Amino acid sequence: MQKHDMSVVTLGDIRTAIALLSRIPLKAEFDRSAKAAWAYPLAGIAVSLIAGLITMIGLWVGLSAPVAAALWIGATIVLTGAMHEDGLADCADGFWGGFEKPRRLEIMKDSQIGTYGVLALVLSIGLRWLLIAALIAADNWFWSLLAIETLSRAVMPSIMHALPHARSDGLSHAQGRPPLNSAAIAVAIGFVVALFCLGWVAFKIAVLLAVATAATAKLADIKIGGQTGDVLGASQQFAMIIALMILA
Repeated sequence: MQKHDMSVVTLGDIRTAIALLSRIPLKAEFDRSAKAAWAYPLAGIAVSLIAGLITMIGLWVGLSAPVAAALWIGATIVLTGAMHEDGLADCADGFWGGFEKPRRLEIMKDSQIGTYGVLALVLSIGLRWLLIAALIAADNWFWSLLAIETLSRAVMPSIMHALPHARSDGLSHAQGRPPLNSAAIAVAIGFVVALFCLGWVAFKIAVLLAVATAATAKLADIKIGGQTGDVLGASQQFAMIIALMILA
């Protein structure tokens, strides 16, 4: 794909989105990284299909709902390289561990995890484990989790479009800012998938995720003056936990 390609969407964008948001070995067209943001929700579907198969096998061999929930979480962490969890931990450390923007960004870039990051990870993984276990114990758990994984990635392009880059390097800066139509398509895909999987409750989830995403963007703007890849990862975690709370 040439850099002068101005297409809004291409099929190659799906490969690029999955390659960027997971460890699934697909060829990415990195010159279209920003425009490919519309396909981020589809990366959630890809991750869900694999994690779902692993979880179903676990249930088939007789594992309990809590153990199956741990399988789902473990599978998604392996499939994504824990990039969303890493973003959450870095934001927790940076936002509350520094008093000035440069120091916050420095902390977020540090590979070492601090107290706030540990607490954020414990709360995120613990809450998700409890809520996913409750879903698995009920019916239609796979469709619920598929919708949640898809929606939680659909919010990321909106933050990428709305906020400037907080630093002049890093993954988010390298990708660029997606155009408005790419962000809008991502939201539309996420909502349509959620509506298909969940029915009318998708409207309630969409409204709450819109509020949560706007709040996340505002907090990032206040704390570091823009967005980074860590902010995007944290937004995915927030969106997933909120959706799980509604459905579990």
